[in-house]
Amino acid sequence: MAIDQQSKQTNTSDELEIEDGSYEHFSIIIDKKQEPIRIDKFLLHRLEKTSRNRIQNAAKSGSIRVNNKTVKSNYKVRPLDKVSLILPNPEYETELKPEPIDLNIVFEDDDILVINKQAGLVVHPGVGNWSGTLINGLLHYLPEDKKPGLAHRIDKNTSGLLVVAKTEYALSHLAKQFFDHTVNRKYIALVWGDIESEKGTITGNIGRDLKQRKQFTVFPDEDYGKHAVTHYKVLKRFGYVTLVECQLETGRTHQIRVHMKYLGHTLFNDEFYGGNKILKGTVYTKYKQFVENCFKILPRQALHAKTIGFIHPTTEKEMLFDSDLPEEFEQVLKKWEVYTSNSMQ
Repeated sequence: MAIDQQSKQTNTSDELEIEDGSYEHFSIIIDKKQEPIRIDKFLLHRLEKTSRNRIQNAAKSGSIRVNNKTVKSNYKVRPLDKVSLILPNPEYETELKPEPIDLNIVFEDDDILVINKQAGLVVHPGVGNWSGTLINGLLHYLPEDKKPGLAHRIDKNTSGLLVVAKTEYALSHLAKQFFDHTVNRKYIALVWGDIESEKGTITGNIGRDLKQRKQFTVFPDEDYGKHAVTHYKVLKRFGYVTLVECQLETGRTHQIRVHMKYLGHTLFNDEFYGGNKILKGTVYTKYKQFVENCFKILPRQALHAKTIGFIHPTTEKEMLFDSDLPEEFEQVLKKWEVYTSNSMQ
């Protein structure tokens, strides 16, 4: 959370929340002495580096609320109004270079793209990754009058479906759906251990680890981290590992990876969280060789964004997309199938 200097001087409070690093949520309490003014003009003056068009699109998509009610851009703010605003992240701070990158596009129209991202591809440019990202590839693919907008992200070494906006309005519309947790997102994960329950829900605030700042962890204390909920169900048991389906209710950074580790079932071959070593199984050399062969076939965390469903920004129709597991993921599952069958004989 952040309260800016102007807030302190006017008794108007601003709070900022970012989920998946893809949108911003502002909460503002209007000052007691505020004169009536259109909310779009108020927000344009209030928020730094925000265009009028960005605010208008937010209003059009229903992303501006006052006292828990959606308002239009011509609403006039009043003293002590509680304003809530969801905005997609602003344009990139650094000029990015379009680059030809292989993109698996499963759907496209004038407003959105749905992409089946391969593992190893960074989604969004950042420090140390200003080139070779999905955004660089989209800038090369799209015409100059279209700029790709991300309403959510997928980790570099996670494969699967990702929806990308092609217009600012589409981005604002999608950002609101992600904020409202109405997007249907299902992942397939292979995790260490035999999960006790057939299905369950993991609830626990997620924040940066206090000792290892690049990692995230679960904090039982609700005063730290951000609220996160993951629903899971067992798809298949292989004895020492389990195939699960995870459905995201929220979308925090590394959420499934962190929540499953918190449950005691770290993702298979998740190097970042310690899943790239044998966590369950026997001490026999053959078993060790078997697991290492699986690591070689699937050299990253066993996580795939299989399904995504949302409301189309323009048609308002429900859209649902499903994807197959990558070949290397399937190969590892077949190896575990054979290993389990042989072990039971």
